Amino acid sequence: MQLITDWFKRTFADPQVMLLTVLLAVGFVVVVFMGHMLAPVLASLVIAYLLEGLVGLLERRRAPRLLAVSVVFVLFMIFVALVLFGLLPQLSYQTSQLVQQLPNMIAEGQRLLMALPERYPEIFSPQQAQEIVDVVRREIAGYGQQVVSLSLASVAGLLTVLVYLVLMPLLVFFFLKDSDRIIGWFANYLPTDRGFVTRVWADVDRQIANYVRGKFWEIMIVWAVSFATFSVLGLQYAMLLAVLVGLSVIIPYIGATVVTFPVLLVAWFQWGWGTDFITLSVAYLIIQALDGNVLVPLLFSEVVNLHPVAIIVAILVFGGLWGFWGVFFAIPLATLVNAVLVAWPGRSGNSETAAG
Repeated sequence: MQLITDWFKRTFADPQVMLLTVLLAVGFVVVVFMGHMLAPVLASLVIAYLLEGLVGLLERRRAPRLLAVSVVFVLFMIFVALVLFGLLPQLSYQTSQLVQQLPNMIAEGQRLLMALPERYPEIFSPQQAQEIVDVVRREIAGYGQQVVSLSLASVAGLLTVLVYLVLMPLLVFFFLKDSDRIIGWFANYLPTDRGFVTRVWADVDRQIANYVRGKFWEIMIVWAVSFATFSVLGLQYAMLLAVLVGLSVIIPYIGATVVTFPVLLVAWFQWGWGTDFITLSVAYLIIQALDGNVLVPLLFSEVVNLHPVAIIVAILVFGGLWGFWGVFFAIPLATLVNAVLVAWPGRSGNSETAAG
């Protein structure tokens, strides 16, 4: 007990460490208890991070800040319009087509399950096959109820979405235009002696910005390559499945594994066991291999390398706390924790720098 007390006295006697601890605690409390209300602000911050790289590029080419922000913001609004009026209708159409085909797919799956006792009588009995069919039916019924509930909730939240569509572009514009003023306003309320906090923030800010922009480009590249591959091979619901593959990169390791099932199932129901199915499977595995071994190292070269166990734990913890945004920011948040631990006074080589 005395050892713990001595550690607390030694560590938190440093006012800079105390300041960082208070800021982290306040940030955690705000996100946990006000995250739902501040969702448009958080989403706008993410988008502003994405666009800041382009703004900085134009500024380095001697463009005034306001002109750079205006040009990038117009491009962003064009991109949003293309997504709303080009991509979403196509996704909606392919989703409705897939839903219409589900009964046929389910019937075919049940037929194959009931044929298992005949093909492998030493492994499956008719009772076991029937139990599997019953479980599958119950699960599908449960998913159907969730879809209906989600649809009703979506209708109820339509007004909120419309409000977000107005608020978020305004927030993004002002975050880009007045980023220095906003940061300066916050800095006015912090002590002047904040070198430790500034170092930690600079490291985390650089890595989060790199991560968010890199993740956006990874999603876009994987989606585009997947869509081109699926279209060339003639796979049904190519756009829908390509979007799922693109979004799966948000969750490292787990996302790619989960989205593999719908891709291969659609291919199997379309072609069965054959050359087309094998070709699609090999092409999909090549896309995943190139993403993990070429694209990710290229885009995330400046992000601290975290052990896969640390990444999975971060996804589980932060995803459980904050849902989608927790999953999306699991790696940056884990990076934040890592940066704080590395810079924390008492670690070898950090004590003097933190105190100075």
